[in-house]
Amino acid sequence: MPESQAFEARSGAVTLAGEAAGDGPPIVLLHGLTATRRYVVMGSRVLERSGWRVIAYDARGHGESSPAPDPAAYAYPDLVADLGAVLDHHGVDRAVLVGNSMGAHTAAAFALRSPERVAALVFTTPASTGEAPTDVAHWDALADALERGGIDGFVAAYRPHVPEAWRDTVLTVVRQRLERHRDLRAIADALRAVPRSVPFDGLEALAAIDAPALVVGSRDEADPGHPLAVAERWAATLPGAELLVEEEGRSPLAWQGARLSRAIAEFLGRAGLAPADGS
Repeated sequence: MPESQAFEARSGAVTLAGEAAGDGPPIVLLHGLTATRRYVVMGSRVLERSGWRVIAYDARGHGESSPAPDPAAYAYPDLVADLGAVLDHHGVDRAVLVGNSMGAHTAAAFALRSPERVAALVFTTPASTGEAPTDVAHWDALADALERGGIDGFVAAYRPHVPEAWRDTVLTVVRQRLERHRDLRAIADALRAVPRSVPFDGLEALAAIDAPALVVGSRDEADPGHPLAVAERWAATLPGAELLVEEEGRSPLAWQGARLSRAIAEFLGRAGLAPADGS
């Protein structure tokens, strides 16, 4: 299997850092707010071994990508334009999009704008209902804590409402994610801008997406920030979509890169999109 090749794609004034590996049809990975490109399939190489070319990149202001020139330029239209720039950089006309949270919302918005460029969609733990946000104070407080106290300040302000058995794991992952960012001020800007942005006009807008779709939800006891009810509504609104949720008492599929990757590969096989030489 070919090794990962780093790349930099330009999107206006922003440089998007990423990596690509594998041969075959393209899959693009889009991560969530405060995460990096690693936190979609958690470093799993299952998709590459299954015959896919996997393209992953850090969203603007995240990881190794450069910050937006304007602190407010982290809205979904900006993120959608960045995804198009990454596809153009690789000469990709049409791809499978796999997005987590913010990345799921970006993928949905892109599919609505450019449906001809989307072969299939995997939405992992979506949280948006396409309505104007009513509570951004939490995100503003986290942004303030990050600016004032750095990573330690953010972690101290972060209050995961999860069972005690998972609390230490969640906080460890949060810290590890933040340590991967080159510019924490840009993350603070994104924390203020992204939650204020609406990726599409109402959940009913998703009914216009006709590409095969898999929605991966998480149960609320493990991930209350991404309500299972929202994932269920996405799956019910997207034409012919499949819904996948972990068994009760198990950790979310979104946290398990290899299992999630296998589920994605199996879904794409059912959709008739498996590479000819995939396993």
